[in-house]
Amino acid sequence: MAGCRGSLCCCCRWCCCCGERETRTPEELTILGETQEEDDEILPRKDYEKGRRYEAVKWMVVFGIGVCTGLVGLFVDFFVRLFTQLKFGVVQTSVEECSQKGCLALSLLELLGFNLTFVFFASLLVLIEPVAAGSGIPEIKCYLNGVKVPGIVRLRTLLCKVFGVLFSVAGGLFVGKEGPMIHSGAVVGAGLPQFQSISLRKIQFNFPYFRSDRDKRDFVSAGAAAGVAAAFGAPIGGTLFSLEEGSSFWNQGLTWKVLFCSMSATFTLNFFRSGIQFGSWGSFQLPGLLNFGEFKCSDSDKKCHLWTAMDLGFFVVMGVIGGLLGATFNCLNKRLAKYRMRNVHPKPKLVRVLESLLVSLVTTVVVFVASMVLGECRQISSSSQIGNDSSQLQATSEDVNSSIKTFFCPNETYNDMATLFFNPQESAILQLFHQDGTFSPITLALFFVLYFLLACWTYGISVPSGLFVPSLLCGAAFGRLVANVLKSYIGLGHIYSGTFALIGAAAFLGGVVRMTISLTVILIESTNEITYGLPIMITLMVAKWTGDFFSKGIYDIHVGLRGVPLLEWETEVEMDKLRASDIMEPNLTYVYPHTRIQSLVSILRTTVHHAFPVVTENRGNEKEFMKGNQLISNNIKFKKSSILTRAGEQRRRSQSMKSYPSSELRNMCDEHVTSEDPAEKEDLLQQMLERRYTPYPNLYPDQSPSEDWTMEERFRPLTFHGLILRSQLVTLLVRGVCYSESQSSASQPRLSYAEMAEDYPRYPDIHDLDLTLLNPRMIVDVTPYMNPSPFTVSPNTHVSQVFNLFRTMGLRHLPVVNAVGEIVGIITRHNLTYEFLQARLRQHYQTI
Repeated sequence: MAGCRGSLCCCCRWCCCCGERETRTPEELTILGETQEEDDEILPRKDYEKGRRYEAVKWMVVFGIGVCTGLVGLFVDFFVRLFTQLKFGVVQTSVEECSQKGCLALSLLELLGFNLTFVFFASLLVLIEPVAAGSGIPEIKCYLNGVKVPGIVRLRTLLCKVFGVLFSVAGGLFVGKEGPMIHSGAVVGAGLPQFQSISLRKIQFNFPYFRSDRDKRDFVSAGAAAGVAAAFGAPIGGTLFSLEEGSSFWNQGLTWKVLFCSMSATFTLNFFRSGIQFGSWGSFQLPGLLNFGEFKCSDSDKKCHLWTAMDLGFFVVMGVIGGLLGATFNCLNKRLAKYRMRNVHPKPKLVRVLESLLVSLVTTVVVFVASMVLGECRQISSSSQIGNDSSQLQATSEDVNSSIKTFFCPNETYNDMATLFFNPQESAILQLFHQDGTFSPITLALFFVLYFLLACWTYGISVPSGLFVPSLLCGAAFGRLVANVLKSYIGLGHIYSGTFALIGAAAFLGGVVRMTISLTVILIESTNEITYGLPIMITLMVAKWTGDFFSKGIYDIHVGLRGVPLLEWETEVEMDKLRASDIMEPNLTYVYPHTRIQSLVSILRTTVHHAFPVVTENRGNEKEFMKGNQLISNNIKFKKSSILTRAGEQRRRSQSMKSYPSSELRNMCDEHVTSEDPAEKEDLLQQMLERRYTPYPNLYPDQSPSEDWTMEERFRPLTFHGLILRSQLVTLLVRGVCYSESQSSASQPRLSYAEMAEDYPRYPDIHDLDLTLLNPRMIVDVTPYMNPSPFTVSPNTHVSQVFNLFRTMGLRHLPVVNAVGEIVGIITRHNLTYEFLQARLRQHYQTI
């Protein structure tokens, strides 16, 4: 009897059975106290293995993104250093010779020749790919927010960005290479998991993973974080940057992957830079492209402290001033951007190149003249000569001392203005942070004003350009000026100038970009000094609050100028006076479950919508329509079969319970089945709809809307069944997935998910479709490919709930469905923008 269940023919005490073993549902096995054998698992073992393999591949891809981003940063840093050393080496030698011979004009021409040539190449690369201009952070912020910016993550964009920022930084413009690193990392994150390229069509591998926008957005988040980590040596700050400034959708698993990617980028760049510059492979001495050095007081100065509690008051004031300066910078740059949009961009592209060359010309002349005329000769301190202090990092002290410029100054002195202008921006920041020799307050004030104005003018021209380093340098000059004033005029001898330079840099940068959490961690990781956490955080918070009182951050301003519907973290409290019905779009463009090809082509060619609701009409005389037209009959049958009622669900469960061995269960099922009134078998929802609505005109699914329709005809009741994407409809048409009216819909060819996603992310365009290959009278059954259960909201849902659902789940379309399953409108990103909500709120107040 023990072997009864395992044999094909056996006799037991209660029964005798032969043949194939009886199969039971999981519910029956649970009641009987039996367990299901391994070969009958509902989820096969291969599905678990596939999931584990998918997760392992994801981790490997994330590691590859980090490594590649680090190598991109290494490439940019190597050639920027090479070109900068070549330029300054030639010009410095020429200045030293011409200062005695009186031929400084020749030195200026040499510097102009280098700078104009480099900037010309950078501007030409932007002409090839216009989206490569600027830092790319506003565009990546939009992409991670759910807005597709054309060409933003293409390989051609990456190449133009990398080579362009290389030339623009080497050309002496007041731009940084750290900001474009974020864009470059995002492009690497978008392209590497696809294993194919649109720019280079020969690069294409059959890689079946990550063929969705959600996966791509996650990898772009990881790439952007890796860019920050490579730029500043701050992997945790990069992760927080991606969370704070970028992604709308986030989860714990993504956090680990993004942090791992950032770590990979940091250590890849650190490994190669340390080996190339110091010859000590594996020493990890240079964590990022921008190195702040080590902040330490000299052992000989017992009164020195990095900062004290009394200094916090000064830091708060510096935060307020930094917020005001940042708001001024943003307002001026916004006016310049609007001027460019009206007077520069509409003109031929050559005008953009000429503007870039003009900015380079003015910048070069100002730098040269200011260094030669406005600089003061300052005494080199003894601590600088011996390397600042034995506790200081040797690399930092060497960089500080080797970058001192002595133009027109006698021995043992240096030209303070030339030291700031005739050096790479990273070296100038180190001078302000760690140079014990004093800078003249007049020099610092002039340097700040000139740098402020030229950096504001430069950001927005047609070259790849970052804003982090110029803002840090400008703010460091402001902080060093404050420290000089407090030391010289107020007599606060305990002040450490490097700390005030760092706080000034944080205040100005925070006032410009309005970042808080991520920027605090980035600066702490860059300084490698955790004690700076509190003053940096307080300064950034005060700078952000002050700046927000006057304007938005620089990236949000440029997003707004581009007209991108960016969604903020949350809506204002007063917006809850609106409901979903107040902001939805009721004029819908929809498709039917079974629709003729001519209707689909007409819809796709006359609209630009990304998705379409799949609906059926509610009619009072559906039986008559079903007799006259096979197409309408298929749609009505699908509607009836897809509507779930409580009675129908109970009937289905009762049928499945009949096979239970318990006689009580069988009797209960039989009673429910026999006592059921035949009239109740009809569709209860349809009865309610028939009582509520009168019959509507004979509108076939292959008819297009007419201008002669009445309001009732145009906005007639529609039962909602799901959403289908434009890309899916075009793919179905291209692959000829349809059936004729004389056939059953079961004869329609079926496509797998891999076949539907084969063209991702560049799906075919409807305008490229050859209509001669299609029979317009053929019918397409879209039900196997639509999303039958998208997120929906009620018309009475508060706007704040709609906004949170839309943003946190990364949605693009949110259908509004009423209590009886009818779609009454749809909400897209445009309906949730600040400007749109404000307009609706004004209308709401007017109607009260």
